[in-house]
Amino acid sequence: MASKSSARLAALTVAAVCSAASTVVLTSPAHADSVRVHDIQGSTRLSPYAGKQVTDVAGIVTGVRGYGNSRGFWIQDQNPDADPATSEGVFVFTGSTPKGVAVGDAVTVSGTVSEYVPGGTSSGNQSLTEITRPTFTVVSSGNAVPAATTVSARTVPRAYAPEGDEAGNGSVNGLPLRPARYALDHYESLEGMNVRVADARVVGASDPYTELWVTVKPWENANRRGGTVYGSYDSQNTGRLQIQSLGKPADFPDANVGDTLAGTTAGPLDYNQYGGYTLVASEIGALESGGLERESTRRQSSRELAVATYNVENLDPSDGTFAAHAEAIVHNLASPDIVSLEEIQDNNGATDDGTVAADATVGKLIDAIVAAGGPRYDWRGIDPVDGEDGGQPGGNIRQAFLFNPERVSFTDRGSGDAATATGVTKVRGKAALTHSPGRVDPANPAWEDSRKPLAGEFVFRGRTVLVIANHFNSKGGDQSLSAQYQPPSRGSETQRHLQAKAVNTFVKDVLSTQKNADVITLGDINDFEFSKTTRILEDDGALWSAVKSLPRSERYSYVYQGNSQVLDQILVSPSIRWGGRLSYDSVHVNAEFHDQISDHDPQVLRFRP
Repeated sequence: MASKSSARLAALTVAAVCSAASTVVLTSPAHADSVRVHDIQGSTRLSPYAGKQVTDVAGIVTGVRGYGNSRGFWIQDQNPDADPATSEGVFVFTGSTPKGVAVGDAVTVSGTVSEYVPGGTSSGNQSLTEITRPTFTVVSSGNAVPAATTVSARTVPRAYAPEGDEAGNGSVNGLPLRPARYALDHYESLEGMNVRVADARVVGASDPYTELWVTVKPWENANRRGGTVYGSYDSQNTGRLQIQSLGKPADFPDANVGDTLAGTTAGPLDYNQYGGYTLVASEIGALESGGLERESTRRQSSRELAVATYNVENLDPSDGTFAAHAEAIVHNLASPDIVSLEEIQDNNGATDDGTVAADATVGKLIDAIVAAGGPRYDWRGIDPVDGEDGGQPGGNIRQAFLFNPERVSFTDRGSGDAATATGVTKVRGKAALTHSPGRVDPANPAWEDSRKPLAGEFVFRGRTVLVIANHFNSKGGDQSLSAQYQPPSRGSETQRHLQAKAVNTFVKDVLSTQKNADVITLGDINDFEFSKTTRILEDDGALWSAVKSLPRSERYSYVYQGNSQVLDQILVSPSIRWGGRLSYDSVHVNAEFHDQISDHDPQVLRFRP
């Protein structure tokens, strides 16, 4: 490779390594005369020059990325055309750390135009127009970088995306860009260009991968804690934008929801697998704290039963989060009477050696709760069959019940195993479980490679309460909101619908045995309160999602790509819903914070049986 000084005088050739599954490149590229960047980008998502070789494409280098799997640099034309649909920036993919090129260099680039799909074509993601297999010549150095285009509430349209072309299986790729009408078209028209946001509020906390999310529309479905609420499939929140760092990871701010990146955050606009359009910042605004604090719910009264659900994110004995989880349960959740735990791993975590017992995991958490000043909980659970419940390989995640024996009792009856289904019977005129603890319909294909519901029978102040702990199939594999297919496909729903049907059927069996039975089904439902999954759970009034008792702006337990949304739910039978004195709280202790110990916020329901 030539030195930086000699590169100022001669072209540098860099080999590009492109994934055939992710990039469309003709093996024998046709040649095109010298073109401008906006000619390459064109007025649709796919370049009219895709697969063709272009020569001497002129531009100013606006950013250099020398890390990760997508190394290269961005160039931007100083002489834009008059078409707002055509971007003036493009990424030059070198495949290795670029040498001999720096921000402010005027360059000419020759290479093959390609359409790279982050995550591969099966992901459904949009493609990123690139120049690959490049050679480039540095014409001059120290030039002013083209002024950043401002992305703001004024420029980003309210509508999110056009409906995809039916002839293209719902893809928007072939549609003309209308950047004044659709947000995704607006962002696409800026792909590869130097852009900026100003005084942007954080709506998705920093993560270990030096990413965060901001909004340029601070009023858009805002809640009192600074987030942006995802309240329907038609409210995608167009002001959201992912921010990554083009500089050192150590320089990236530790931001919480509600903080502000004051001043200017600027850099090239990229598109990646895990967030769609992303501002790769060479300049990051100063972090101003929004003062967000972790919430604490009130303690239940002596006559109230408090039931909680808490996804503790792959907890195993080797983790260093037990004390923090215990603090959350004791102080933030006020020591609920019953806690449904999700993602409890077996005693050696991800080690895949056939271990399925989780007594060490749960026991360590119980001891930590006592040390934090809480009650000594008792617990019940059922070990899964090794490798049959999905999740992290070797971890054997499952649900488990914690309960405070000073406040409630557990009715042990014919304890089931991983393969034995609990049923509903009548004992002294009341609905009861044939196996407590027991699993709900574990042989149903709906639970293939997924967690089976755990049912338990509790008694509080003389009244039986049946509790069903759930962890439904994840959203993994669904197309993203920014996918090329609009509306995006949510294929993972199919299994959750079957799971919801199985649980709803079981609850109906309980209610047909005892109409006024107190039934709670709760956990990580992995779907929204407005989803079909929830409607199936609620079918015929058997259950009702109590998160809907909260104002719409307060309905969330998870933050994903800057959208505060519901994944964790507590659903109740009619006797609880209509019995009065129901109190629900989504306790925000994790999802909005960069130092979260789980990505889920726990939920608490209090009522008087």
